[in-house]
Amino acid sequence: MIVAPYGWLTLGGLLLSFVVWTRLARNDPRLLTIYLAGLFGALVGAKIVYFCAEGYLHLGASDMWRHLATGKSILGGLLGGYAGVEAAKRFLGYRRVTGDRFALIVPAGVLLGRIGCWTSGCCQGIEFSPAWFTVSDSSGHARWPAVPVEMAFNLVFLALVFALKKTRRLEGQHFHLYLVSYGAMRFVHEFVRDEPRVLGPFSGYQVAALAVVALGLWRFRSRSQERQHDSESKSRLVTDAQLELQATRLGTNRD
Repeated sequence: MIVAPYGWLTLGGLLLSFVVWTRLARNDPRLLTIYLAGLFGALVGAKIVYFCAEGYLHLGASDMWRHLATGKSILGGLLGGYAGVEAAKRFLGYRRVTGDRFALIVPAGVLLGRIGCWTSGCCQGIEFSPAWFTVSDSSGHARWPAVPVEMAFNLVFLALVFALKKTRRLEGQHFHLYLVSYGAMRFVHEFVRDEPRVLGPFSGYQVAALAVVALGLWRFRSRSQERQHDSESKSRLVTDAQLELQATRLGTNRD
């Protein structure tokens, strides 16, 4: 059996992320379990969203099993992967932030996957009037450069994450930023992608994109509230300690 370039690039992305995560797990073996749970959740979520968005259209077709076996959705992978990671962290009692690591691994993996899409000719944009930015499909028709646009987005986001890490800004929120920005980009971008429309002008992937944005916003807000609560708790502890110290000094002076 010959594995297509898309398959090799996907496997390469998985192997790279596994190696990186294995190194991180040296200090805490629970991290490897969390990674595997996230990977499993991503695979399941990718299949479910693909089936709901367009996979069901191939039911009964002669090539049904090929589509169902190979079809997957990045948006579904983000939703399922997040659920898998959070479930594993709760089960293992792991309370530290892991999202900033995924904010590097996931965009890099998506970038490799989109290179595979480019080489295999899938995930194309709608037909466009020939222009300097259009790309040609296998039939020679001009199309919107859907795959290059997503590749560029993930490259830009990786550069942003490196900048945030260097300046230590928004720590613990990097992956939430990815969810919001990628989900918003995909919602808008779907209008020029050649995908089945299930709700008027909207595709099933746009519904998933909104879910990704909602998840990112919800978790960004809750993480901010958690940080604020922790900061206030520490401030109260410091204040109480200072008051207790002052009371002790006053008592000593009276003696």
